[in-house]
Amino acid sequence: MPRTPIVNALTIDVEDYFQVSAFAPYIARGEWDGLARRVERNVGRILAMLDECRAKATFFTLGWIAERHPRLVRDIVDGGHELASHGYGHERASDLDEKAFFADVDAAKKLLEDLSGGRVKGYRAPSFSIGEKNPWAFDCLARAGYLYSSSVYPIRHDHYGMPDAPRFAHRARGGLLEIPPTTCRFFGRNWPASGGGYFRLMPYAVSRWLLERVNRRDGQPAVFYFHPWEIDPEQPRIPGIDLKTRFRHYLNLRRTEGRIRRLLGDFHWGRMDAVFPSRQDGEAG
Repeated sequence: MPRTPIVNALTIDVEDYFQVSAFAPYIARGEWDGLARRVERNVGRILAMLDECRAKATFFTLGWIAERHPRLVRDIVDGGHELASHGYGHERASDLDEKAFFADVDAAKKLLEDLSGGRVKGYRAPSFSIGEKNPWAFDCLARAGYLYSSSVYPIRHDHYGMPDAPRFAHRARGGLLEIPPTTCRFFGRNWPASGGGYFRLMPYAVSRWLLERVNRRDGQPAVFYFHPWEIDPEQPRIPGIDLKTRFRHYLNLRRTEGRIRRLLGDFHWGRMDAVFPSRQDGEAG
């Protein structure tokens, strides 16, 4: 009897091009309101693409964006997608103390719930910035009323990562469910298989093979992510950035939308709260 295809979790980190952590040394937070915003247009394109492909997703949305674009929030919810939190101001959890972090995630959750009229269950830390040095962040998330997080990337990276963390959904500190972005295990270490710059860097066939491997060999749903600015090759260029940052941010932007369309056709996709429903209610596996 043929096996039922695994439904994977598709996630979008809703932030604008100028808010990425790598641009922080070049763009002051106080300058954000003076920059041209492109996020509403790009999210609209993503929603149309998901509707065309009959796929659902989770949108981890910044409170800063939601406050200025409430229609974007309504469009996400009206499309049958999950609205989740990316914090308020895209500040890394690792850059905040416990009090400031709680204030950020609590304010974002309340704002998103006020705008959407529904409960916000999930949170993703900017730049996957929960790790060994700030496990108290899980206590803050549980206290704020979140049911799950997708904030620990179990890889080795120069900006983030916790390579020894579990690769699949598990109970973290305080009983919160942590659902990591997807990795594959090779040569004694974890390798990224879940989107972002890696998806733009690797040939599409490699990304597809990695996700298929997790579904087939591990028997687990994948958690894939991307950003609205990654389908926007016409976005303004930030002057003065270093070569490494320029390469990481602008690489293959013209190819990303086409690759995502292929991904939507090659796999089954759903919202985080639908792919991991019982586990949010107390069953981690």
